[in-house]
Amino acid sequence: MTDIANIRNIAIVAHVDHGKTTLVDYMLRQTGTFRENQQMTERVMDSNDLERERGITILAKNTAINYNGIKINIVDTPGHTDFGGEVERTLTMVDGILLLVDAAEGPLPGTKFVLKKALDLNLKPIVVINKIDRKDARPYEVLDEVFDLFLSLGANDEQLDFPIIYAVGRQGIAVLDIDHEGTDLSPLLDAIVENVPAPQGDIDGPFQMLITTIEYNDYLGRLGVGRISRGAIKLGAPMKVVHRDGSVDDARVTKIFSFDGLKREEVTEASVGDIIAIAGMEDVDIGETIADAADPTPMSFVAIEEPTIAMNFLVNNSPFAGQEGRYVTTRHLGDRLMRELRSNVALRVEPTETPDSFRVSGRGELHLSVLIETMRREGFEFQVSRPEVIFKRIDDRLHEPIEHVVIDVPEENVGAVIENLGKRKGEMKNMVASGDNVRVEFMVPSRGLIGFRGEFMTQTRGTGILHHNLHAYEPYKGDLPTRTKGSLVASDPGEAVAYGMFRLQDRCTFFIEPGDRVYVGMVVGENVRENDMVVNVCKTKQLTNVRAAGSDEAVRLEPPRLLSLEQAIEWLGEDEYLEVTPKTIRIRKKYLDQSQRVRAEKARAGAGA
Repeated sequence: MTDIANIRNIAIVAHVDHGKTTLVDYMLRQTGTFRENQQMTERVMDSNDLERERGITILAKNTAINYNGIKINIVDTPGHTDFGGEVERTLTMVDGILLLVDAAEGPLPGTKFVLKKALDLNLKPIVVINKIDRKDARPYEVLDEVFDLFLSLGANDEQLDFPIIYAVGRQGIAVLDIDHEGTDLSPLLDAIVENVPAPQGDIDGPFQMLITTIEYNDYLGRLGVGRISRGAIKLGAPMKVVHRDGSVDDARVTKIFSFDGLKREEVTEASVGDIIAIAGMEDVDIGETIADAADPTPMSFVAIEEPTIAMNFLVNNSPFAGQEGRYVTTRHLGDRLMRELRSNVALRVEPTETPDSFRVSGRGELHLSVLIETMRREGFEFQVSRPEVIFKRIDDRLHEPIEHVVIDVPEENVGAVIENLGKRKGEMKNMVASGDNVRVEFMVPSRGLIGFRGEFMTQTRGTGILHHNLHAYEPYKGDLPTRTKGSLVASDPGEAVAYGMFRLQDRCTFFIEPGDRVYVGMVVGENVRENDMVVNVCKTKQLTNVRAAGSDEAVRLEPPRLLSLEQAIEWLGEDEYLEVTPKTIRIRKKYLDQSQRVRAEKARAGAGA
């Protein structure tokens, strides 16, 4: 059992892609967690498949290192504001933060979001100016911007007196003076030990711990992770689980785990200040309290910001329903969404008037798209509607969420981007040169950003960088333009044929390839005009004995635009659904049902006769 004076609990927070997880890699390497000859994957804390594929942290994770006799518990948090719920709940476990800021990009919306949460909890900050080896690094200017950010967020004098470390995370180097050469991360680790206070708490009081993370083990079931706020715990001790609704259940501790590097080390007891995982409480959820059986006093859970985006999750009822998924019924869909609520604290799930539909609300399109992708990989088949923002009535007036948007674009693309955001009710707040690019800051309604990313990447030819986070709720800004291009809707079922597609490609962009199966009402491409166009992509060449001049020209198709899940969600219209299966994603019109399909087929048969 570690002495409370030899424990430091710290979270690493930053905007997405500023180097948190890479820095943790080197902290683990240099403190002896791995052998010198041991092979390590990059971003070892990003253990989730989706995290590795996307290169971002989605779930907050715990690890621990030992440095000169001090145990440092580290929480690696997500940088994307869509996963802010992970940050909010895990910050309650720590006494200080490492705030990483890119030496070239400076503070971005995600930096502001996580720093505000940390300052509100009165956590001790250590500022790390990372990536000082970049050719466009401007560490001193960035430090001034960080100080201004602290002031704007109302930091007190103690918080403003933050230690400053300069680092090259990908080389495992930290220095106190940028003009000195570093060899390792010891200046950073020393700063943690010296500046982050040891945990406080009554070691002699009855045990109390708030659950902030849930993990799973194939043999032990659910593991509740949290920081001990009071007392000590021993293996086999009787406990009480105090649920969020006020009910209390009996429980018994069957396993206690302390964190050591990437491993969970089994221990027989632990005391106040340490971060541990406990087995034996199958019904425990995030935000609930495990307490001594003699004194089951609940702890208050941190307030999680409300969702801003909602989508409807529905049972798939297309003509291809049930052909590719294992879990396709309303019960399967409802049970899975309810299970997600147990660990995803920023999510909301509500029933709708339709029994086979659920309204799912989250912190952004990425938050919901990660859930959709996770479910389809688990074998679920369902469909979702276009994202829509969640409005509020404040003082009897309609308000909507407003996003703080920061864009870095080449100078030649600035005009087009400003014009596009202006149409979406965006209000420009600042524009400055940033290295080779121009940085533009906007306040934009959240609904104005739905579908914007795809247009933005097209306008900047993939060179633009877009960041945004929720700023506040403000009075409704008025109507916004909808999608400017219509859908290409299949009129006939069957397999797409190159001949049928070739005649149409001058007027559209296809989302499918020859050989793909289609059904009536399925969206197969994007029209160049605003209106929808009904087409037959299954049309084949008529075979006759007469060979017309020029009839045998080669059929050459332009490469289709195969939409990713996020691109498809952004592209959806109000009258469309996205059909999601483990193998395929398809866009379809809402009006499609079995009776309409039968009527359409009969009409075509009658016309042919």
